Amino acid sequence: MKKHKICAVLNDSIARELEIDVGDYLISINGEEIVDVFDYRYLISNEEIDLLIETKDGQEYLLEIDKDEDEDLGLVFETELMDKVKSCQNKCKFCFIDQLPTNMRETVYFKDDDWRLSFLYGNYITLTNMKDNDYIRLAKHKLSPLNISIHATNGNIREDILSNKKAGNILDQIRKIISLGIQINAQIVLCKGLNDGKILDKTIEELSEFIPNILSLSIVPVGITKFRDNLANLECFDKESSRMVIETVNKWQKFYLNKMDTRFVFAADEFYVVSELNLPEYEEYEGFPVIDNGVGMLSKFRYELIEQLQKESNNNIKRKYICPTGVIAYKFMLENVRLIQEKFCNVEIEVWRIENEYFGKTVTVTGLLTGSDIIRALKGKKLDGKTVLIAENMLKMDEDIFLDNKTISDLEEELSCNVQIMPNNGALWLDALHS
Repeated sequence: MKKHKICAVLNDSIARELEIDVGDYLISINGEEIVDVFDYRYLISNEEIDLLIETKDGQEYLLEIDKDEDEDLGLVFETELMDKVKSCQNKCKFCFIDQLPTNMRETVYFKDDDWRLSFLYGNYITLTNMKDNDYIRLAKHKLSPLNISIHATNGNIREDILSNKKAGNILDQIRKIISLGIQINAQIVLCKGLNDGKILDKTIEELSEFIPNILSLSIVPVGITKFRDNLANLECFDKESSRMVIETVNKWQKFYLNKMDTRFVFAADEFYVVSELNLPEYEEYEGFPVIDNGVGMLSKFRYELIEQLQKESNNNIKRKYICPTGVIAYKFMLENVRLIQEKFCNVEIEVWRIENEYFGKTVTVTGLLTGSDIIRALKGKKLDGKTVLIAENMLKMDEDIFLDNKTISDLEEELSCNVQIMPNNGALWLDALHS
């Protein structure tokens, strides 16, 4: 049986009371092998469980436990998944990881394609590496919803985009997943000349047959860095081509809202900014099902900010800030700052438009700015008494480290100023200015 090394035992837990030691191994629960964290959580949810433990010196012993239903044991393992992550078997023409420079965080270079991480973290998966046992386990644990990258429903086109002969049966795979009671958020990474135009229309139309089990379909533009040697020739979306995408989305939204009471398909914020069209209203995003995919993030932030501004009173405290932002969000943040300064006249916020030298100027989103980009832009500027505001999505989750391995401490040292990490929520962003 597969065994799982115990890396920590929580205080005041069942495991601590039973004197399970760090370095011991969990072998089985109720005689069943534990493949991953979902098996583990499923098995420990019972009130009566038998744990088979192997000590550091290889001795096995059985623990019979009576506990409250869903009470945790207090064991911590080497990885949250408790299993090896499934890697990607595709060679997508637009793959962002293939366009990365060297010397980034090591974990950035790993290409995962694991349905379990889709549920845990919202990662998008292609289903090309799914085995029969994966569907069996998916049915057992009912992990829903899953985020799935479609790109095109035409089998030949999808095989070409993913460079994988196993990619063509996506509609059958969607039917199978839905039959298991699993819902889906779908994604199209849109590439000019590959899956746009009539192909996009057909993809939207065919996926709409699965409403309401496909909860949403987001369309995001391909990301292109300066590191594309020996890769397929791809183009960024400009004003005209972005407007064509928005026209397509608007057409289908109107159709599905009338027919099925949902807009169903949503375009990434970047398309609206590049096309110089107004962002949709807050209510049009229907609860923001895929905001982490860059769909509705700006509208939600603006709405939250305005709501909070109406509640705040001017405390007349003088504050000075510098707000670095990517090219895409620059005008958006200028307008936000204008709204803030109309109410708080003693708050000074300079918005700095930072071009991405690290990945290349074609990368314009704020979340992909690096520490070195910000240092380069602000080095030597008069920052006395000013706090630099860093969007939290520039940093690794729960850590103060940028994609280029620069840290918040590096910024403070290089720029000789204070740095404050800012939330993505508009109301909390405003509150953070007063903290």
